[in-house]
Amino acid sequence: MPARAPPRSPRSPPPLLPRLLLLLALGGRHLRAEPGDGAQVWSRFARPPAPEAAGLLHDTFPDGFFWAVGTAAYQTEGGWRQHGKGASIWDTFTHHPPAPPGDPQAASLLTGAPSPSPPATGDVASDSYNNVFRDTEGLRELGVTHYRFSISWARVLPNGSAGAPNREGLRYYRRLLERLRELGVQPVVTLYHWDLPQRLQDAYGGWANRAVADHFRDYAELCFRHFGGQVKYWITIDNPYVVAWHGYATGRLAPGVRGGARLGYLVAHNLLLAHAKIWHLYNTSFRPTQGGRVSIALSSHWISPRRRTDHGIQECQRSLDFVLGWFAKPIFVDGDYPDSMKGNLSSLLPAFSDPEKELVKGTADFFALSFGPTLSFQLLDPAMKFRQVESPSLRQLLSWVGLEYNRPQIFIVENGWFVSGTTRQDDAKYMYYLKKFIMETLKAIRLDGVDVIGYTAWSLLDGFEWHRGYGIRRGLFYVDFLSQDKKLLPKSSALFYRQLIERNGFPPSPENQPLEGTFPCDFAWGIADSYIQVDTALSQFTDPHVYLWDVHRSKGLLKVDGLVARRRPPSCADFAAIHAQVALLQDTHATHFHFSLDWALVLPRGDRSQVNLTALHFYRCLASELVRANVTPAVALWRPAAPHQGLPEPLARQGAWENPRTALAFADYARLCFQELGPHVKFWITMHEPPTRNLTYSAGHNLLKAHALAWRAYDGHFRRSQNGKVSLALQADWIEPACPSSPRDQEGAERVLEFDIGWLAEPVFGSGDYPRVMRDWLNQRNNFLLPYFTEDERRLVQGSFDFLAVSHYTTILVDWEEEEPSKYNGYLEVQEMTDITWLNSPGQVAVVPWGLRKVLGWLKSKYGDLPTYVISNGVDDDLQAGQDRLRVYYLQSYVNEALKAYALDGVHLRGYFAYALSDRTAPRFGLYRYAAGQFEPKPSVQRYREIIDGNGFPGPEPPGRLCPRELALCTDCSFFHTRKGLLAFIAFLLFAVVVSLSLVLYYSKKGGRSYK
Repeated sequence: MPARAPPRSPRSPPPLLPRLLLLLALGGRHLRAEPGDGAQVWSRFARPPAPEAAGLLHDTFPDGFFWAVGTAAYQTEGGWRQHGKGASIWDTFTHHPPAPPGDPQAASLLTGAPSPSPPATGDVASDSYNNVFRDTEGLRELGVTHYRFSISWARVLPNGSAGAPNREGLRYYRRLLERLRELGVQPVVTLYHWDLPQRLQDAYGGWANRAVADHFRDYAELCFRHFGGQVKYWITIDNPYVVAWHGYATGRLAPGVRGGARLGYLVAHNLLLAHAKIWHLYNTSFRPTQGGRVSIALSSHWISPRRRTDHGIQECQRSLDFVLGWFAKPIFVDGDYPDSMKGNLSSLLPAFSDPEKELVKGTADFFALSFGPTLSFQLLDPAMKFRQVESPSLRQLLSWVGLEYNRPQIFIVENGWFVSGTTRQDDAKYMYYLKKFIMETLKAIRLDGVDVIGYTAWSLLDGFEWHRGYGIRRGLFYVDFLSQDKKLLPKSSALFYRQLIERNGFPPSPENQPLEGTFPCDFAWGIADSYIQVDTALSQFTDPHVYLWDVHRSKGLLKVDGLVARRRPPSCADFAAIHAQVALLQDTHATHFHFSLDWALVLPRGDRSQVNLTALHFYRCLASELVRANVTPAVALWRPAAPHQGLPEPLARQGAWENPRTALAFADYARLCFQELGPHVKFWITMHEPPTRNLTYSAGHNLLKAHALAWRAYDGHFRRSQNGKVSLALQADWIEPACPSSPRDQEGAERVLEFDIGWLAEPVFGSGDYPRVMRDWLNQRNNFLLPYFTEDERRLVQGSFDFLAVSHYTTILVDWEEEEPSKYNGYLEVQEMTDITWLNSPGQVAVVPWGLRKVLGWLKSKYGDLPTYVISNGVDDDLQAGQDRLRVYYLQSYVNEALKAYALDGVHLRGYFAYALSDRTAPRFGLYRYAAGQFEPKPSVQRYREIIDGNGFPGPEPPGRLCPRELALCTDCSFFHTRKGLLAFIAFLLFAVVVSLSLVLYYSKKGGRSYK
């Protein structure tokens, strides 16, 4: 859509409630916008934001926002000698690169060693010079409003001076501008993007000579005259820091002059004066008729203090002064360099005369900001970091610019990231960096009050990447540099950017908004814990001896020898640990409690030759006390844990799950538990979270048989009398294609899901065999280690469940491209990654609530409408975070996604268990903090209690019907409930006795009165 020229239309107000919420989370202060106030930014962003403010902001950009994409002439045009183009310093630099200091290659050529491969050049690059229509079709496909490109000085003026211009060069840019006009795309034209004509370098020494500024003025005037009628946004010079410092000080880039710091500062001085002359030229001679705007593209990094002290913040401020303020302060403030530079570089830094200060000051109509890998993390001089920490934080930089330079209008004229040169169309890493930077721009506008008018993704298409050659790619469109036609292929990032432009940001939608509603009345609200510490310490004084209180002397108790009181029978209420555990659960209002037994503790030898009766008694008491407290125990027989994978040591030494006998031993252990604990436990998990990523195929096979044997034992011998239900619980984190539009990423995500979940789920809940995807994948790679089920085993395993239980904690992205070899899983041919806009816990676990809904939907589509329990769901948090904000956010967000799965997707969800009860058994995961033997509720306890009491998220309207609280009956306490007839008879007898006695007394008294 065509962009509107300034003045721009008024901005529509953002949604009020989200903005107010996030402003409060960030302190609620708008920028004061006074020059020199940039140091406020570090203190303002020192505290981490509230979790709801840390992730995506669902909002849109202002009306009339500029959506742009950019290129640079030398990187993409090619045609280096076509139609009279002159040589530029980059042509020379790439054809004859200077050897680095001390480089042994020069000597090796003299000794007959093999010559190195020829350096990469921009001779052809993306061949944009011969493909105007191709490139502009890419713009049309993206739907951008603006296109930033640069004019090759040597293409229009081959010698650099104002002689006869190259008509073919002028025709090329005129043709490009006409095509942009047809598409309704506004051009943003850069006059100088690092490619100085070589003749000016040879004749004058390049930008080290002020005379080049006069030639630059002549070249700019030519461009204004020929193209100014169609161009409303001009950039004079791109990234003068890189031009001056790495072109003339370090020599890393063209023209490769190693002149040291003094020459670098001199060149920067000349660049500023040259820019100012161009601005004044346009302002005086062309603005009245053309109505355009002129600026200079300044690049910067962002830096954070290594230690949050006043000194650290001062060093960060100095770092930005030395990179961005070096050029921005003279233009946007007072025509002079930052004081920190003048104080440290007095002998190196040129001084502005008073007329020069007046010439330079105010020579920008907007702040053109470049931020990305060209400078950050690559070309930033390490000394200019001042021992602080660089970070890719665009939002903070935008806030700093707004504060430091009196709230200018900011046009982000270059931003993006890069991927490996071998990556083709599925550029997931680039796409998520793009998402991050655009999100930070939106937050800077909506939450921080920064006046950002446009955003430019870099770049339109792959090209020559300066000192990196073709080793990286930064384009939204893929170019095969070895092909003849160099066709543009849209990458995943191009599809993402197009959709984002269409929506003008990240607008709210029903998918990303919370849902109001409630779960069914019999919904299981539970808490899961890692394990139960068997603590047999008694809570009451059970010493049978008799004591006397020595009131007169010691004031203490004296034991009476030989006198022993009668012992009372032991009670489950005596266990202090059980009493405390049950009290915590009652405090949460949870209806269920999920915990695991310790197989090695119950059967130390792995069989019944030695049964730990004390442990069994403790577990029995725990279960019965839970039932007494109206909390349903959900008990797992085995969970992998150190040492020995949670197995008895003898079984671990004999091969663990690799040994088929372990399955038989497990079945015997299960029968013992069903027998001893079954009267109190109606909810059983055989295996809790088997580690599919650390199991061999034979071990998984035996584990499945162990589960099935246990389930068949319960079904055949205990179900009728105990009326419980049994299943296994699988860890089911969601796997999302990193590039949703990529068929290969979709296949990779499905493959990982089958290996992670389907491996153990399909034989039980599905076909009775391993997933077809899994077996085919292994067979194609000549891996035949996945066992086959016999018919007897298939009948044993298939259908051995009463419900489906899953644990879920996070979501993982997978990409088929091998972007980072160290993170690539060659076995499954995927690379795991994360969306950098996602909120992360202190343990770097991604908080992605919608992943729970997706995995529940996937399980339903695979295995049908099964009763399903989320048996464990939780997150770690900072132990020092007293507000427990992350866990509160996690609980309400994940439970709400579970509600969407139930209410909108039709998932037969029967229960949700929060993990974990306390930090004592699961450090950093607990709802209760544990210190000095005491449990202290965190704020998340109250939030979870509110969710339980509301049975979900009922909304502001009063509910039509409250769910009645069903009271479970304690088996040990059910003497009276099971003998109602006897009790009624006894009550009748008591009543008859009372009535008879009353009658006797009444008539006795009456007879006495008659006698008298």
